[in-house]
Amino acid sequence: MGASKVLEKTLDEILSAIKPSREDQIARNQIIAELQTVVRSMDIFRGAIVEPFGSFVSGLFTRWGDLDISIELPNGSYISSTATEQKQRMLSFLHSRLIGRYQRLQFISTARVPIVKFESRSISCDVSIDNLSGQMKSKLLLWIKGIDERFGDMVLLVKEWAKAQEINNSTSGSFNSYSLTLLVIFHFQTCVPAILPPLKDIYPGDIASDLKGVRADVVQRITETCTANIARWKSNRYRLVNQSSLSELLVSFFSKFSDIGRKARDPVICPYTGKWEALRSNSRWLLQPDAIFIEDPFERLENAARTVKASQMKISEAFETSYRRVSSTYQTKDSLLPGLARPSVLMRLPLELPAPRAFGEGRDLCPDLGRGHAGPRHRSAGATGPDQPSPTSPTMEGRWPPPPPSSSFPCFRFCFCFCFYFFLFFVFLFFVVLFF
Repeated sequence: MGASKVLEKTLDEILSAIKPSREDQIARNQIIAELQTVVRSMDIFRGAIVEPFGSFVSGLFTRWGDLDISIELPNGSYISSTATEQKQRMLSFLHSRLIGRYQRLQFISTARVPIVKFESRSISCDVSIDNLSGQMKSKLLLWIKGIDERFGDMVLLVKEWAKAQEINNSTSGSFNSYSLTLLVIFHFQTCVPAILPPLKDIYPGDIASDLKGVRADVVQRITETCTANIARWKSNRYRLVNQSSLSELLVSFFSKFSDIGRKARDPVICPYTGKWEALRSNSRWLLQPDAIFIEDPFERLENAARTVKASQMKISEAFETSYRRVSSTYQTKDSLLPGLARPSVLMRLPLELPAPRAFGEGRDLCPDLGRGHAGPRHRSAGATGPDQPSPTSPTMEGRWPPPPPSSSFPCFRFCFCFCFYFFLFFVFLFFVVLFF
C-alpha cells in the first residue's frame, strides 16, 4: 500500500473514532433542556432562554467536545448590551443554584467573557450571558462547513492532532479550538486552487460591530447576505475545483505552517482577506504584542491566537515534526497514529489482525524440483497474479500449460516414510550387534 493510501486510511479510522454519535448529540440536548429548567426557576433570569453555540452549533465538535451555552436575556426585540458587572452578578447566582447538581462546578469571573463551568454526562460545559456574537460566529462556521465537506473533517483531525501534541489548551499558552479552525480556513483559502473564498466575500463587514439594533433584523440581514454570497461562490462554473484528498490537504497544512514560529506574527494570518497581510498594514495590530497573530475575521480587531505565549516553541516543533512524519515515504499506520491522535482515541480504533492462512500457505515446504526456493509459486491452473506469470510471460519459457501445483502433503509423506525406514534400519542393526 502506498504512503498516501496508508495516511488516508489512518485518517478515516481516526475520524470514525472521534465523530459524535446520535447519542452524543442527544446528551448535549438534554443538558441544554436541564439548564433551561433551572434558568426558568430563577427570578433573576425571568423570560431568558438558553441557546447553544460554538462547535455544537457549527457541527465541528467531537464526541468529547465542550458545550458552549448562552443565556439570552429578554430585552424586547433589541440586542442586549448587558454590562460585565451585571453578567458577573447573574452568573454568581446561577453558580450558587447549580451547586450539587453538576460536577467540577466553578465560576470564572475574571475571564474576558465571564462564564460558569461545569461537567455533566462527561461533557464540559461553559455558560455565558448574552453571547450573540458567539452564536453568529457559530452559524457562519456552519455555513462555511457546507461549502466543502472536507472542511469539517479537516477541522476535527487538526483539533485531535493538536490535543495529541498538547498544543490545544489556551490556559497553558497554546491554541484555542477557534484559532485552529481559522488556521484550517486559511489553509483552504490559500490552496491552489482555493477551496474556500476570502471571508470578506461571504460577509463584507465586521460581525461584532454590526450586532446592533433590532435583533431579528440584524440576524436576518447577516443570514441573507452570507447565504447569497456562498451560493454565488458555489455556482461559479469558471472556478477551478480542488480535487485534493484529505491526506494531501493535511500534508500541505503541516507544510504551510511548519515555520509558524518564525513568521506567524509578521505577516499576519488573515482569513478575512484570505492571504498573509503585513503587520504594519494595520496600526492596531502593531499595538498587540502577541507571539502569533491570527486575525478574527468576524471581529477584526481581535487576535484569535492571543492566548499563545512567546515561549510556546512546542507549537513550531509540532508542525515541523508532523510534516516530516506524514510526508515520509516509509510511513506505516503504527508510525503515524501516535502523532495524530491521543491514546484514548487510539484505544477506539479497530484492531487489525493478520488474516488466517492455511498450513503451508505463503511458504514452500517442499520446493519443486528444478527450481530454487526463490522461484515463483504456482497457483491453480489458469490463475495469474503478482506471483504467477501469465501464459505469455517470458519467464514461463514456452511451457504451457504450467506444471501442476506443488503440494506439501506428498513431501510430508516422503519425509515420514524415509524416517520410518531409517528407524527400522537402526533397529535391525541393533539386533544384529546384540546377537552376533
